[in-house]
Amino acid sequence: MRRDPVTGSPDLFGCARDYLHVYLPAVRAMSPRTAEAYRISLESYLDYLTATEHTSREKLSFDHFDRLRLKAWLAWMSTGHQYAPATVALRLSAVKSFLAYAAQEDITLIALSQAAQVLKAPRQPRNPITYLTPDQLRAVLAANTGSTAKSRRNRMLLIMLYESAARVSELTALRLGDLHLAEPAHVTLTGKRNKTRVVPLTGKTIAHLRVYLDEFHPGYARQPASRPLFYSRRDQQPARLSADTVAGVLARAADTARRDCPSIPGKIHCHLLRKTKAMDLYQQGIPLPIIMRLLGHENASTTSDFYAFATLDMMRQAIARATPAVTAAITEPLTEDQLQVLYSLR
Repeated sequence: MRRDPVTGSPDLFGCARDYLHVYLPAVRAMSPRTAEAYRISLESYLDYLTATEHTSREKLSFDHFDRLRLKAWLAWMSTGHQYAPATVALRLSAVKSFLAYAAQEDITLIALSQAAQVLKAPRQPRNPITYLTPDQLRAVLAANTGSTAKSRRNRMLLIMLYESAARVSELTALRLGDLHLAEPAHVTLTGKRNKTRVVPLTGKTIAHLRVYLDEFHPGYARQPASRPLFYSRRDQQPARLSADTVAGVLARAADTARRDCPSIPGKIHCHLLRKTKAMDLYQQGIPLPIIMRLLGHENASTTSDFYAFATLDMMRQAIARATPAVTAAITEPLTEDQLQVLYSLR
């Protein structure tokens, strides 16, 4: 780590630039949006220091990252400016991560980092769990009647969004090469930090997909593997949909579905279908480790085909027992703690 030529102390701003512009994007492979959130958090703390201690930025150093100042910053955010608990947690997490990086770069900063690591942000309030009931889900999925080509595309899009429990970014990134309809049928999703996971496809979804592919990707076996699965036409070429487009498709489907099912929430978003899928599986008795695997919270093996497909078969058997059309009544309601476990699967 570079040091100040006069004082000999570690260079705070040089370290911060390396952390934000080299370590996070190149080493940790974090997205630009995540790196920007960390930068904003560090800027927030520096702004706090200059405002409360009346010190110009060029005079700030690692000495200003001591535990006492960080505690005062937390109080300033929580009580003085009424920051949301989630925002306070994000700000503190970014500073702690930066100090941990700095400690790895310079041994003299280890004690400073360790003192910061034990600080905790205010506890976040538990919000009620929201998900769609089977009747609400059926109404939303049936809202696109298939009378037009666009309606048929949107119907398939929503079916796939629910069945795969994909994040909206994972859905829009799907390409023809990610689909594998031969047994064992599955789809490969690419999630955060370019991590991939394999999700099995049920028989009904495969049947829907074959019809969709015949219409929107004629001769799909001969089409480029990079061709987007769901697309709109731009300059006569298929272009992947945006997240806003998918959100709009779901919102319009919900508006249509409310005519027959008025209990559908007024504000509906793509992540709600992901949580609904998790809830459907959990209500059918599917173990949480399998649900977490489906949602991409455990790394799948990329080196052993046998292991990957053995796991795929286990998930397929589990998912086949869970559908929106729940016929058996739930004997005992889920506790709030059980709901919170599902709610944390993001």
